[in-house]
Amino acid sequence: MGSSSDSVMTDAAYRLLLTCPAGLSRSQLFVDFDSRHDRKPHSNLKLEESIDEYGGCTTLFREGSVQETENCLCLGLTDYRTFIGTNLSPSWEQYIVATEERSHNVGEFPGHLVFPGGHSEPEELGISGHAYDDDKTFRDNLNSMISQEMFDGIIREVEEEIGVPAIYLSDPIFIGISRRVMNVRPAAFFYIKCSLSSSDILRLYSKAKDGFESTQLCTVPKSELATAASKMPGCHQGGFALYDLMLKRTNI
Repeated sequence: MGSSSDSVMTDAAYRLLLTCPAGLSRSQLFVDFDSRHDRKPHSNLKLEESIDEYGGCTTLFREGSVQETENCLCLGLTDYRTFIGTNLSPSWEQYIVATEERSHNVGEFPGHLVFPGGHSEPEELGISGHAYDDDKTFRDNLNSMISQEMFDGIIREVEEEIGVPAIYLSDPIFIGISRRVMNVRPAAFFYIKCSLSSSDILRLYSKAKDGFESTQLCTVPKSELATAASKMPGCHQGGFALYDLMLKRTNI
């Protein structure tokens, strides 16, 4: 499928964990959701207990690893409190076990220019744990549902943050995973086409449901995107690198 899971290190602030310059459609990307991919508790009890100091219990999918030969993402379960209390903690390194401008009201990189997006929440699929890990049929069906939710979720995030109805958006294409060096924060990236003009998009943005998550929407020409991306958080710099690889492969 033209993908690679070799960890590409750059002199920038990110690693490319998985590159798919040809893009993967819904039917080509698979998921293995299993408790084996959950975060492993740290042996330092004091560090573990410090996580509870942070608020928020919304559950999240956790990226564990990638199986390149099967285009499979290994996902576990975590929650927002754990994410804030580990990856975004000032002591984040101790927990490692051997384009929109973000609002100042968000918890991660406030005021920075980023690509639109968010995360799929397990509750969308009724997931609260790993109660059926031993039921292969149920697990296979659940993995398929999670894979579909990754594509549906990014459409939903763009619709809610930018205000563009889904009917004007193409089906997403998965182009890879970037991981920020600082906080080792991974992010999956998708490519979506929009059939509206920039002026139409900006008009819709003013009424976006989750517009409070950003201070403004910037439309950037392709020729200027590299410069804009250089000012983004590391994982989003990697997102641009994945987009650039896709452009070189597909000549879009």
